[in-house]
Formats: sequence, structure tokens, C-alpha cells
Amino acid sequence: MSGEVTITPLQGSSLTEALDDLARLRICVFSDWPYLYDGDLDYERRYLSELAAASSGIIVAAQVAQAGRTRIIGAATGAMMPQVQAAFQAPFAAQGADLSEIFYCAESVLLPDYRGRGIGHAFFEHREAHARAMGARRSVFCAVIRPEDHPARPADYAPLDPFWRKRGYERLEDMRTTLDWLDHGESAERAHPMQFWGRAL
Repeated sequence: MSGEVTITPLQGSSLTEALDDLARLRICVFSDWPYLYDGDLDYERRYLSELAAASSGIIVAAQVAQAGRTRIIGAATGAMMPQVQAAFQAPFAAQGADLSEIFYCAESVLLPDYRGRGIGHAFFEHREAHARAMGARRSVFCAVIRPEDHPARPADYAPLDPFWRKRGYERLEDMRTTLDWLDHGESAERAHPMQFWGRAL
């Protein structure tokens, strides 16, 4: 855990060179509770490449210099709502919201050893500043809903709700969607319920 952490948006060649590391990072972090994601590297590369190509997209990386090389230990992404998957647009479109005014914070992933050091706040600050520059008036994200009695839930699991509320986000009770992925130990993808959170910018 030695080395100073730097947090910067990735662009151009630095982003292209980092895509494989970012893909592996997403698979690693999302394999844990509550996502339990059995990831696919090819899918992750495609997903990140599409996000990087979006005119409103942003990929912020937390990097640390170790043993003579730079290692990505965390990342956060986002884009304006019209440029993300239809599953995320649908609940807002159904309510007649102006999608061009909404920024979607797609994910924030960070290796466990680096949590609790303010990096998560920095990820939100970068994305929210970018969202305002894109003309967004609202920032949203969504998180998987898992039952309290799920057998894989760790006994010491602490939900991130207090952190999100500290950032000014509130649960949007009537706004949910579903997203398909393969859980560890399962043989086929299935739909997972996702709860939206949001705040004004």
C-alpha cells in the first residue's frame, strides 16, 4: 500500500493503454458482495471502450506508483443519460424527465486496501464537476438490491447508504431498473433489481 495515490481522468492513449487494467479491476471488485459478478474480460473491454467513446463520458482512475510502474487501484465512470444503456434511461423517460439534464454515475470501484482514504469522495467530485460542465442539473446512480437474508451476505457488511447520503444523494424510492449478469456459482445470467439514488447539481 506504499506510494502516493493520484486521481485523474484518463484520456487518449493513457485511456487506451489502461483498458485491460480497468476491465480486470471491475471484475475483481464486482466479484465481491453485493454484486457477486462472474465477470467476462471481453465484455468488460467492450463496455469500457464504448463508454470512453461517448462524447460525454468520463473515466477517472486512482493510480499508485509501485515497484517502478503505475498501478490502477480504483476507477469511476459516468456519462450523460442519453449515452448510457436503455435500462438506465427507461425509469426516467417513463416519468417524462429530460434525459439531457441527467448525468449517470455508472460505477465506482476501489480495491479494499485503499478504502476509507477519501478516494470515493474524489471520484464523485470529478464526475459531478464533469456533469456540470456537460450541462447536467441532476446526478444519479443505481445499486443492486439484495435480500437481507442472502446466504452470501457477509456478517460484517456495512451498506454504503451513509456515504452516499453524505454526498447529498437520496434514494429515489419509485425509480428502479434491472440489469442482467452472471452470479458466481450460477449457470446463466439473470435479471438483478437495481435501486436509483440521485441529487441535484
